[in-house]
Amino acid sequence: MNQHAKVDIRHSTCPHDCPSACALDIEVIDGRSIGRVRGSKIQTYTAGVVCAKVARYAERIHHPERLLHPMRRTGPKGSGQFVRISWDEALDEIAARFDAAEREFGAESVWPYYYAGTMGIVMRDGINRLANVKKYSRFYQTICANVARIGFAIGTGKIAGVDPREMGVSDLVVIWGTNPVNTQVNVMTHASRARKERGAKIAAVDVYNNDTMKQADIKILLRPGTDGAFACGVMHVLFREGLADRAYMAKYTDCPDELEAHLKTRTPEWASAISGVPVAEIEAFARAVGTTQRTFFRLGYGFTRSRNGATQMHAALCIPAVTGAWQHEGGGAFFNNYALWRFNESIIEGHDALDRNTRWLDQSKIGRILTGDAEALHGRGPVKAMLIQNTNPVTVAPEQDLVRRGFAREDLFVAVHEQFMTETAAMADIVLPATMFMEHDDLYYGGGHQHISVGAKLIDPPGECRSNHEVLQGLGRRLEVSHPGFEMTPRELIDATLKLSGHGDIATLEADLWRDLQPDFRTSHYLDGFAHADKKFHFKADWAHPPFGVTMGDIDKMPGLPDHWAVIEAADTAHPFRLATSPSRSFLNTTFNETPSSQQREGQASVMIHPLDAASLDIADGDAVTLGNTRGETSLVARLFDGVHRGVLIAESVHPNRDHIGGKGINTLTGAEAVAPIGGAAFHDNKVWIRKAAP
Repeated sequence: MNQHAKVDIRHSTCPHDCPSACALDIEVIDGRSIGRVRGSKIQTYTAGVVCAKVARYAERIHHPERLLHPMRRTGPKGSGQFVRISWDEALDEIAARFDAAEREFGAESVWPYYYAGTMGIVMRDGINRLANVKKYSRFYQTICANVARIGFAIGTGKIAGVDPREMGVSDLVVIWGTNPVNTQVNVMTHASRARKERGAKIAAVDVYNNDTMKQADIKILLRPGTDGAFACGVMHVLFREGLADRAYMAKYTDCPDELEAHLKTRTPEWASAISGVPVAEIEAFARAVGTTQRTFFRLGYGFTRSRNGATQMHAALCIPAVTGAWQHEGGGAFFNNYALWRFNESIIEGHDALDRNTRWLDQSKIGRILTGDAEALHGRGPVKAMLIQNTNPVTVAPEQDLVRRGFAREDLFVAVHEQFMTETAAMADIVLPATMFMEHDDLYYGGGHQHISVGAKLIDPPGECRSNHEVLQGLGRRLEVSHPGFEMTPRELIDATLKLSGHGDIATLEADLWRDLQPDFRTSHYLDGFAHADKKFHFKADWAHPPFGVTMGDIDKMPGLPDHWAVIEAADTAHPFRLATSPSRSFLNTTFNETPSSQQREGQASVMIHPLDAASLDIADGDAVTLGNTRGETSLVARLFDGVHRGVLIAESVHPNRDHIGGKGINTLTGAEAVAPIGGAAFHDNKVWIRKAAP
């Protein structure tokens, strides 16, 4: 009884949908459980810091409400009435229902659906192998990153930028379109280091006075969807006051003279009228970036959640090209390092079995797809069966009224592989218990930095939990599919993928712990030219020919040069407010919704409203209010907050639907219209009305 538990420190990588992909030191207790989780000091981007919710991961992985056994629904959909069954019974039934749907309606009637509940590529992307081999409907990802990615790549030619650790040697760090205190704490680690060691300034550009802006020296408060106007006003001042680096632009950019002429009418007064930023603040910001060579633009995913987000990202990205900040250490721009890791996922995803004639279905349009919208279905047959891994669409997808109506269909068979009884799992016919990242092997990359790593299995899973790969193997056998990926272990898949990708083997990468792939200074700063064929940074965007993705939306209306594209869902008489559903600090989408510490910190689902707007509507702090638009209504609690422009509402999310008064969540109000040029969901771009909730 007096023996001390044996505690080993093991290493891994945080798998969650966050650019930081933190390097972790994990206490493994007696080989069976975990204790504290800390950011590793060995890996230079994580630098010993991890967010509070992951530091408390033990409360999630050892949570008493984890799913432990396969279950079959016995009551109405959504009732939560299930009975325990065996794995063989569960997999047999899923395979039989998939085969039945295929026989009656064709293979495309089965739609494997997933997203980024884990960013490990074996457990996340293996579901595509099943879709490709069986010719099921393919999955087109649109719910998160497309819009910002294309806005960055259309300027630089690829998705890669300055080493993000250079924030630590910058003299001005501009944090724009992201709230890293809530969503990627390591950005603040490096920015704060620059402030401490160099006296650097931190600037924050956002739509509300969030926790990042509260720490900033320069605060730019925009109206949602007006970043492009602000950026143009800034560049106008840079040209007007001789702060543009003409020699740099002549060498490295495509059309500086045309840009300057275009910006003549984009004055600070014009930008102020659109963005709500005072003229003096636009001019002061321009002078700050124009006189500080080491200005680092850390651009974020907020751009990806607006109907004009691609053009806004591009406009913001043009500023360091005008000032020539790319030339200097600690200067330039960064969004994501997608172009660095170059993983060949052909075995994981079964690329050799891919048939491009098989339809793809838009992730964001799941509500329309499941309710029979002919356009969303590409004029083909209905979806009759689904396997869902790594996502919770009944809470996170746009157009929630349609989503819930679709999942309530009695003729739709749904199997959900999950860790907890999410609101999607509660709508399933079969629920399967899933492992967490410390309970299986996987391969990770850092979108917000430059490292790749193997995350090894550290402990055995509880109950009968199985990994995504094991589920796919079990279904593959029953569906009689043939592909090498189904016969390999996760470690074998990792090893083969690394070798195909030119990254050596699994043993070598494990020995490295976290391998740094950052290119040399000249490459990272594009000093030998940008990644377009002409080696230039492109002020003029060719939106009709993006370097990746499926084109959609009003591409022909997108401005070629940086501008304010007035395609946002503007307020009107019936909907006088603009709503942004910004990320909260203690939830990550709906991950951590179940942990007590996160629930306690986030409290009730609420909406921030300016005190003057609240007074005009006789709304007091703490009142129950209802928000609505043509998509539906949701009720939650009002919080008076003067850190927004009048007419703007902020609902930090994503709370479960059940946490909202009446059980309808915030995504009841968000739309699924295709965002140009390659699709996306505009979660921060909604017009709404607000009033006191009915008693």
